[in-house]
Amino acid sequence: MCRAADGRILLTRGSHRSAFPGVWSLPGGGVDHGEHPADAVVREFAEETGLAVAITGIRSVVADVVALPDGSVEHTDRILYDVTVTGGDLRPETDGTTDLAEWVPPAVAAGLPLLPFTARALGTQFVEPDAVPVGDEPPYRTDRVQRFGAYGLVTDPAGRILLARIAEGYPGGGLWHLPGGGTDYAETPEAAMLRELYEETSQRGRIEGLLSVGHRYDPAALGPEGVPMDWHVIRVVYRVVVEEPVTAAVTEAAGGSTDRASWFTPDEVAGLPLSELAREALAQAG
Repeated sequence: MCRAADGRILLTRGSHRSAFPGVWSLPGGGVDHGEHPADAVVREFAEETGLAVAITGIRSVVADVVALPDGSVEHTDRILYDVTVTGGDLRPETDGTTDLAEWVPPAVAAGLPLLPFTARALGTQFVEPDAVPVGDEPPYRTDRVQRFGAYGLVTDPAGRILLARIAEGYPGGGLWHLPGGGTDYAETPEAAMLRELYEETSQRGRIEGLLSVGHRYDPAALGPEGVPMDWHVIRVVYRVVVEEPVTAAVTEAAGGSTDRASWFTPDEVAGLPLSELAREALAQAG
């Protein structure tokens, strides 16, 4: 989301090469394999608008499911950043999926055809598409994997920290990790976080806010079958509170990526072998 000093919003219009020609959207696009999402939004802004931008904050993390003109249905996880212009000259993208970039007053934007996620971000009314059942994506196999994951720095009223241990045979096997995992098809990141929390630890939690957005790229990662995979995961971390903690136990089926879960005091956590994500989240939370 990029706003001018007078309140106008920068929008781009879909070209004939896009799935929705003539429909307006916030600037941005897909994350390249191995790319940090923050770098992706800066790159996409330059490509679509000619402007250099700096990120000033994270507005929200959302997911949507849209029916495409060819009849297929596409699930997209989106990270919405607030950005400010630092240079460049406004110009349209050439030979891309957008063909116009304009500063648009909010009242005018409300009357434009907007992609649903953009309409939601602007607070503009629109017809919500029919819900799509949550489930698994169509099966496919590849040696290059890019996932979107939701995790939680989970605490209870006593100040304990909830961690899940990665099963042997998975990347990071034996390390204590934040509860969480990949989003399912048509599932929001918040719903994925709470589902994974119960599956991995038997807890029911409440999300209090967003802690961080990041990624991990490991082109030499090995999957659970010992098969190399070019692994890239985009990760959002939430602050989560469990008001009524119970004994931590793994509920997901045997063979999952978690083999143990437990509550720890901060002093106990200091002596554990932790995953990179867990260390970063604990440092960010202070």
